[in-house]
Amino acid sequence: MQSIFNRQYTHTEMEKQIEDKNTEMGNVITRSEEFIEKNQKTILIVVIAIVVVILAIFGLRKWYFQPREVRAAEEMFAAEQWFAQGDFEKALNGDDTYNGFLGVIDSYKCTKAGNLAKYYAGIANLRLGNYNEAAELLGKYKGKDTFTKPLATMAQGDAEMELGNTEKAVDLYLKAAKMEDNYITAPTALFKAGMGYLMLENNAKALDCFQQVKKNYPESTEWQEIDKYIAIAENK
Repeated sequence: MQSIFNRQYTHTEMEKQIEDKNTEMGNVITRSEEFIEKNQKTILIVVIAIVVVILAIFGLRKWYFQPREVRAAEEMFAAEQWFAQGDFEKALNGDDTYNGFLGVIDSYKCTKAGNLAKYYAGIANLRLGNYNEAAELLGKYKGKDTFTKPLATMAQGDAEMELGNTEKAVDLYLKAAKMEDNYITAPTALFKAGMGYLMLENNAKALDCFQQVKKNYPESTEWQEIDKYIAIAENK
């Protein structure tokens, strides 16, 4: 007897299979047409709603968000000039013509300039000795680039250190060191973490931080005197 696994289909059987498939496809098409006819009003409403949403998003971006970005950048330019001149109070609060960083943060939420203003305002407050305000603003900054993100985290650590929150400061320094492995921010962050550990009398962890600087960042400024701090951590 021919096995059911290897018997060949007859011409009639193949025709019946094709016919069954065509019938099934016809039923699907018929049901789809019936569904569309029955729900065409609802479908039309949904399509119109989608088009309206797309146009609204495009309109908001073109006529609301983009102009806001431009205005915020203009306000930021003036504040950045005062910041560069060391006039941190004016950079924060502005004058009769331009908002300072704080005004940009308030007036231009959800803009790139409004976010960057948090970084500048945090640093300005740190320079003025307003450590609570500095820590809060720097903690809210959402940096994505290579340098300002770890710099903001380090500066937040500096503010916490000034407030006497040494353990929190060390955690922030270590976080900054891991964000971007580069020769500008990482060795500084590790060195500050090591100094914080010395203050906490955790010499082993301080030594580890200093040795990482010694091993990995020979071109950094911190490397030039790192042997002295390694010796302090080993002998303290």
